Amino acid sequence: MTDSTLEPFIRQIHAAPTLFVLALSGGGSDTLAELLSAPGASRTILEATIPYSQKALCRWLGGTPDQFCSPRTARAMAMSGFLRACQYEAPEKAPLAGIGVTASLATDRPKRGAHRIHLALQTADQTLVESVCLVKDRRRRAEEEAIASILMLNLMAEGCGIGDRLPLELPEDESCERRATTAPQPWRDLMLSKTRAVSVGGRGGEPALPGAIFSGAFNPIHAGHRRMAEVAAGILGCELDYELSILNVDKPPLDYLEIGKRLSQFEPASRVWLTRAPTFEQKARQFPGATFVVGIDTLRRIALPEYYGGSSAAAETAIDEIVDCGCRFLVFGRSVGSSFIRLGDLELPAALAGICREVPEAQFREDISSTEIRRRQRDGCEHDLA
Repeated sequence: MTDSTLEPFIRQIHAAPTLFVLALSGGGSDTLAELLSAPGASRTILEATIPYSQKALCRWLGGTPDQFCSPRTARAMAMSGFLRACQYEAPEKAPLAGIGVTASLATDRPKRGAHRIHLALQTADQTLVESVCLVKDRRRRAEEEAIASILMLNLMAEGCGIGDRLPLELPEDESCERRATTAPQPWRDLMLSKTRAVSVGGRGGEPALPGAIFSGAFNPIHAGHRRMAEVAAGILGCELDYELSILNVDKPPLDYLEIGKRLSQFEPASRVWLTRAPTFEQKARQFPGATFVVGIDTLRRIALPEYYGGSSAAAETAIDEIVDCGCRFLVFGRSVGSSFIRLGDLELPAALAGICREVPEAQFREDISSTEIRRRQRDGCEHDLA
């Protein structure tokens, strides 16, 4: 790729109206230099960051990813970039996009896994992710960076609606894998804060505010979740809806591919609410009068000041808000080895304890970990685009 090819291509990107926030970790920094060296970069780049250390990347994402170099992390980086772009410019005034790049390239020490590049584009309309696995020791670092540059510039061109692409020539044993999805309008409205909740699926008719709701990440949904929902519906004597927040307190935000993946786990008759409510204080305002189905670990976190910026006063205020909204909690205990953690084992504020009802151990005693399931899935398919 020569300068005579590269500069006109970058000029097309700079001439387009799309504004970007870029986050690059482990690779792609050469691309940033190329973008900034061409005239017009200020018309394209709102912000660029290089969260190279794990702590820096966690801060950018707003939580710790399951893996630091993966398609999912690239998507989360792009989503964080898009949401940040929305803080700088109104989406109605200009097209906004986030780009995330996480790579593991040749360095001065041996690496265990394959050399790889994961890139993602996030806009108000779509999520797109590409991954390339490079054969180890085939190229020098600069050559791998050149591949990352082509991939990233082509992705930016796609985000700008530019039809041209820089040529990328890879051997037959190396290929670029790609996944993309375009969001339905209700999801876009939710992402842009035009609405606070979106109902998906259900039993027909206009969705009413739920009397019972099971909030969670459902990453993945497992037999324990389904059993909890069944038991809760029996105890409460009403239909139970699910809630999935696209924003979370201590996890990266969900992109459109991830939202679609998690929704696909539910039966069509199950109503799932997509929200922008990461805390139970916000959930209570969204679903006043509802009974929330929670596990014992989730309930414990509701009372912890660390989830409120370290402020005990903020934790008390949040609990008071939940009480004022008329909400309650149906609490499931958890097996830990041979013991079982019950509601009575927790030291809770009186206001929170007063709106809790416990599910007897005789009705539910399971210990299935979503984290452990994800670990097993990851070990079995390390390089897929999940």
